[in-house]
Amino acid sequence: MFGKGYKLTEKSTLKQPGQFASEECVIVRGPKGEFKNVRILGPVRKKSQVEISLSDSFKLGVKAPIKESGKLEGTPGIELIGPCGSVKLEVGTIIALRHIHMRPEDADFMHVRDGEFVDVEFFGERKAIMGNVLVRVSDKYQLEMHLDTDEANAVGIKTNDYAVIRKFAR
Repeated sequence: MFGKGYKLTEKSTLKQPGQFASEECVIVRGPKGEFKNVRILGPVRKKSQVEISLSDSFKLGVKAPIKESGKLEGTPGIELIGPCGSVKLEVGTIIALRHIHMRPEDADFMHVRDGEFVDVEFFGERKAIMGNVLVRVSDKYQLEMHLDTDEANAVGIKTNDYAVIRKFAR
């Protein structure tokens, strides 16, 4: 998409160590529509994936499942277009499962473990509880919850807002 041997240019660092937003953007094209100027996140991974919201899936015409990042089996493909060409992914379009990254000491403090699902309560004018939030624990993470734009807008939350983890019985 950018030419043979091209390396992404870091624009800004993300909260998760080693991850960044690149200067480079692509067009994401589905059967019914497209999004221009979609920023690439790095570093480059073994398999490409495109994370969209449910609203995005309607515009693109892609029936993306809700899945954990990196679990791409059975997902639809999509076309990515750069300045020097395009790539048609056979698989890799998902609606990311909401999740919380945390370090082992955070998990110990909150009495949760890797792979566990919790509820998260948000406060404010649109107080809400989101269920089925996956806990991901690694010493390579920083404490941060990942929601898509649809989920955040539904409850009126923004970056750096606080929430409370509520454990529940399955």
